[in-house]
Amino acid sequence: MEKVINCFCKRPDAVARLVCFPWAGGGSIYYARWGQLFNSSVEVYSVKLPGRETRVQEPFAEDIQQIVDEVISVLLPKLKEKPFVFFGHSFGALTCFATAEHLKKKHGLEPVHLFVSGTSAPHSKARQTSMKRSELSDEEFLKWMTAVGGTPSEILKNTEVVKLFLPVLKADMRVVEKYRIARGLIALQMDGDWLDAATKGREQ
Repeated sequence: MEKVINCFCKRPDAVARLVCFPWAGGGSIYYARWGQLFNSSVEVYSVKLPGRETRVQEPFAEDIQQIVDEVISVLLPKLKEKPFVFFGHSFGALTCFATAEHLKKKHGLEPVHLFVSGTSAPHSKARQTSMKRSELSDEEFLKWMTAVGGTPSEILKNTEVVKLFLPVLKADMRVVEKYRIARGLIALQMDGDWLDAATKGREQ
């Protein structure tokens, strides 16, 4: 499981698990550290995608279904044990939604809550008609990233850093651009009351 999931704070007796999916170009370490912020009732798993971190020698995922299949193949036994929650930001919002959808459809499992941020709905018209950023030249891609903001300018100006993260980011963009879903395809019924209990006892 360690190949696909990063868990800094192992808590086998936790009441629930929080599974985090990285943003485009992101790794697993940032979310794995969240395990230190919750009390003993929550165990945090962070998804580690191919083509980065300890999996840097592996080819990037070709589509979102490849990511979904790999995550579920590893996590399914764990997800059957106790309640679980999904969180994803940007690219991670789409991959965690697709994983939740597949779990519901194929295995009759669903998260008690699905937290997403930084993206439009997967069936939105704007997403389906947007241009394919992954096909831009590296120079044009960097200009687009500068225009939309969110990435520190010192990173974008560092050619060595850009050489490392640009292929990963564009690979994730290709996955997003291929992803299509029909509106109202599936309903996910969730209950988010677990969070208050999970964070009780933590210092403010």
